[in-house]
Amino acid sequence: MKKIIFSLIVLTLLSCGASKTVLQSKKTMKGEWLLETITFSETGSYNINLLKDASAACFEGSNWQFIPNNNTGTYTMNGENCVTGTRHFIFTIEDSGNGFQSFLLKPTDEKKKSETNQGFRLQLSQLTESTFQLQQTVAVEGKPFKINMNFSKI
Repeated sequence: MKKIIFSLIVLTLLSCGASKTVLQSKKTMKGEWLLETITFSETGSYNINLLKDASAACFEGSNWQFIPNNNTGTYTMNGENCVTGTRHFIFTIEDSGNGFQSFLLKPTDEKKKSETNQGFRLQLSQLTESTFQLQQTVAVEGKPFKINMNFSKI
């Protein structure tokens, strides 16, 4: 009887764990990245404020670090006419069930505390050993509008 209960507990824990795809994604993302460009699904000039923090122009050229063993990270902005400095966040990656992965990012302070307890749902739309893309879909005039954050490994 004890063996059956132990087996059920082990199976339950294993089934709740992250999938192999998510674990591989976290392993690939580990380390330092440069947010090279931010592009949009529609042509034109847009005044976008990302992550309720700064303009897209301030985010371009920012350095990001992902630490998957504790799901934390930082990004540092240093552009002209931008509020410079390091910001902290926690993140998680989840299988969306449709072949894609959701990337959840929640800004925090240095002690991993969130002032608002709000986060941002992005899509991990592309990931290789040297590049990856996070994509956020928002509605503009009732139509989907995609913001693409394009990273390269440092």
